[in-house]
Amino acid sequence: MTRHLKAPDLFGAIDDIPSLGRPAADRSFSVFNPSTGELLAELPDMGVEQTRAAIDQAYKAQPAWAALTARERSDILWHWHQLIVDHADDLAAILTAEMGKPLAEAQSEVSHAAAYLQWYAEEANRIYGETIAAPSTDRRMLVIKQPIGVVGTITPWNFPASMVARKISPALAAGCTIVLKPAEQTPLVAGAMFALAREAGFPEGVVNLIFASEGDMIGRELCSNAKVRKISFTGSTEVGRLLMRQCSDQIKKVSLELGGNAPFIVFDDADLDAAVDGAIQAKFRNAGQTCVSANRLYVQASIHDAFVVKFVEKVRHLSVGDGFDPGVAIGPLIDRHALAKIESHIADAVQKGGTVECGGERIGKAGTFFQPTVLTDISSAMAIAQEETFGPLAPIIRFEDAEQVVHEANDTIYGLAAYFYASNLKRVWRVAEALEYGMVGINTGRMSSEAAPFGGIKQSGIGREGSRHGLEDYLEIKYLCMGGI
Repeated sequence: MTRHLKAPDLFGAIDDIPSLGRPAADRSFSVFNPSTGELLAELPDMGVEQTRAAIDQAYKAQPAWAALTARERSDILWHWHQLIVDHADDLAAILTAEMGKPLAEAQSEVSHAAAYLQWYAEEANRIYGETIAAPSTDRRMLVIKQPIGVVGTITPWNFPASMVARKISPALAAGCTIVLKPAEQTPLVAGAMFALAREAGFPEGVVNLIFASEGDMIGRELCSNAKVRKISFTGSTEVGRLLMRQCSDQIKKVSLELGGNAPFIVFDDADLDAAVDGAIQAKFRNAGQTCVSANRLYVQASIHDAFVVKFVEKVRHLSVGDGFDPGVAIGPLIDRHALAKIESHIADAVQKGGTVECGGERIGKAGTFFQPTVLTDISSAMAIAQEETFGPLAPIIRFEDAEQVVHEANDTIYGLAAYFYASNLKRVWRVAEALEYGMVGINTGRMSSEAAPFGGIKQSGIGREGSRHGLEDYLEIKYLCMGGI
């Protein structure tokens, strides 16, 4: 156990496999701190047999869970929310230890996770049907909504607490049961949250957790098992395509929140200082390891140079280090594969004429730290303009007019998030409507909220999480026609 962890009771609960209602496994895998390389835990490495057993438990528990009143399900979600709030500092410490993000960001993420539980505890009571005017006097036509059933969920490593809550809280509110596999790099905070879920009073089999070092066979079982009625996945577009194909034989419902290539556009009528601050937030939060991270920064030609000067100056002062150290703004990348990708994007850009304004190097030999980096003289021929970097690398692209930049911003298979800064109201409306993205931040670098629908279009995903729309994704619509009335 790392010296930083302040929650041995929660941390120890992760090892108590029977207490979480999950079968034991013979194999194990290791979880490491990316800042120090320190071993944090050895966890049971589960496979198809354990996944199938968890699905069976969820399938058996689902009818009784769905039969509870909305208020009863809501009360348990509220209790879980309160336990998350009560243990927020401990959960944040676990999160920072296994993922590396600065402790303040981890605390914010845990708060965000609790907000989703609170929101869907409330939304559980707002699952409404409807009546339809019948074509004859002897009929009544109704619509009711019922839970889909067992839901298989796979969560990513970059937001290991908030993604757990965002995915499973609407499902639980709707009356579904859960089998969840967290990312193998960051399973510990999920384990602690599930220990608290058991304490909150979820009946046996309603929430089930699978620890596994490899996701392929777990994903195949979740997709192929007929008892699982829906898959919810956050991760890469490549894996999302694979899961969608695996679900197709059973016409299984899917919710997919996949890759992004977010543009961040600064027009010449923008508040320049606000745009710089927004770009810092949108690009470097979580070391750039977010699906909505600003991946391409477009700045209008007349203000390009001024923006670069201000932006680079702020980037130079971003502190990189262990997430537990005071004042750290950027933690490590998740692993050495992430380091290699950012280095390859920089090398490709420089070879094709790009200029490194600041950063561009690894920091130290231990850990996976990388300098926050700014590149200019970027062209569409560079990999960085076409691919998601998922790291603290900001390429700045000069543009001339709105028509040009909207075309370039939309010229991608992805459509998750976009940002732009402008003051002219006509421009704001026109650009917001023209950008082909599921979410658009206008004069802000951060827009995620439990009250808003989170999700993308094109190859960035299917479905929405958060808001009332997130609840609808876990409900089936049933039409009732009553004759002889």
